[in-house]
Amino acid sequence: MYKRILLKLSGESLQGTQGYGIDPVRLSDYARQIRQVALGGTEVAIVIGGGNIFRGLSGSKKGFDRVKGDQMGMLATVINSLALCSALEAEGQKAAVLTSVRMEPVGNLYQKDKALQLLGEGHVVIVAGGTGNPYFTTDTASVLRAIELEADVMLKGTRVNGVYTADPEKDPAAKKFESITYAEVLNRNLRVMDLTAISLAKDNNMPIYVFDMDTIGNLQKVLADEKIGTLVY
Repeated sequence: MYKRILLKLSGESLQGTQGYGIDPVRLSDYARQIRQVALGGTEVAIVIGGGNIFRGLSGSKKGFDRVKGDQMGMLATVINSLALCSALEAEGQKAAVLTSVRMEPVGNLYQKDKALQLLGEGHVVIVAGGTGNPYFTTDTASVLRAIELEADVMLKGTRVNGVYTADPEKDPAAKKFESITYAEVLNRNLRVMDLTAISLAKDNNMPIYVFDMDTIGNLQKVLADEKIGTLVY
């Protein structure tokens, strides 16, 4: 059992079956899974992407200034974070949103000591706004927060059940890894996370576990040490 985890959630996954925005059914499914883990005594910090609303890099390809596009993407992560916080509270779970840039009263400014205090008091802490800087993804923000908050592991919840030799949604012959080193991910140029995030995890020995979060019950299985995903170490 992990004492403290950093859970990275995909913004795209929040779309559920509707293909855009936030699917309330998927949101509730996530909230219930996270609530179960918190009830089991694990401290949970979360970073959510914003790709279901706006992605800065794709926006810049359509004519947006990259910095402004990334700032729009940061705001998208705040919207998702507030939605998840509300869903958790509806399940009876204490939760708080901390933002990487000042945004009171939407959320308090992220500080390590404040986050650790809230975690110790039983809150699920959702850190919104990425790193607060353009040109950095929420994957990198997730690794950064996992390191800062001294998490035992960073869990990357996606719609794919691990790391493969190629994209399993495009290549039916792709083979899944049960575990893989950071160096091999970098050498093979596998798109587990962006290279900045993998390098940061490697330099700080932060293990990453990639699993399918969209299947209900999988988060609990990961914490029970069932081998349902891929460990990057």
